[in-house]
Amino acid sequence: MVGAARVVAPARRDRGRLMRLTVLGACGAWPSPGAACSGFLVEHDGFRLVLDLGYATMPRLPSPETVDAVIISHGHPDHCADLNPLLRSRSLRDSPAPPLPVYAPPGALDAVLALDRPRMLDYDLRPFEPAVGPFRVETRPLPHWVPNAGIRLTAGGATLAYTGDTGPSPEIVTLARGADLLIAEASYVDEVPEDSRAYLSSARQAGRDAAAAGAGRLLLTHLMPGTPPEAAVAAAGFPGPVEVARAGAVVLVE
Repeated sequence: MVGAARVVAPARRDRGRLMRLTVLGACGAWPSPGAACSGFLVEHDGFRLVLDLGYATMPRLPSPETVDAVIISHGHPDHCADLNPLLRSRSLRDSPAPPLPVYAPPGALDAVLALDRPRMLDYDLRPFEPAVGPFRVETRPLPHWVPNAGIRLTAGGATLAYTGDTGPSPEIVTLARGADLLIAEASYVDEVPEDSRAYLSSARQAGRDAAAAGAGRLLLTHLMPGTPPEAAVAAAGFPGPVEVARAGAVVLVE
């Protein structure tokens, strides 16, 4: 499992050119005490990209005013609620930061952006684009209760893929094909409840997808609070390195 301050050291390329992933939070649905929901800080070549901003993630950002862009997978609050305090922290200071580019599925952020009066917050809401800063970006629609985008980021010769929240789909394997790291939603260890089976996944399914895609490593995320991490790792059955995301963990993607 990933420890709170563990750094996975690179073996080949220069550290400054690697993708650096910091887990801001990884709880599914709601944050456990002292923890946070889905959110990841991805850095490369000085560019800071935030991938999802669920409950309690914003205070874990090292410097909110230096975030360069945000990509949101879907509009559920455990993935986007803390976009509001991030924008507030940038817009209401004495020297406001420039408008923040925010990428999301159409309409996904209507509710969270409506929390404040019009034009109070500075942001630039955009559809997904093929490049954000130094990152090449690919997205694929994956099944969930609301429109959800699986996201693939490539920079410096390294690739990570992130499922957001999703039910089973062959598109997951396509999204993660040959990725150095797959960050996969694993709300449940083994069996997903019948009423959620088309819209959420398990650690067992994530392991199968990662193996089929030939991913280098698997990082399980979005475990429901109270789920034993060791049970999720065992259920994944992935032949390569498999870990459970924990807030504060740092992974160098190569």
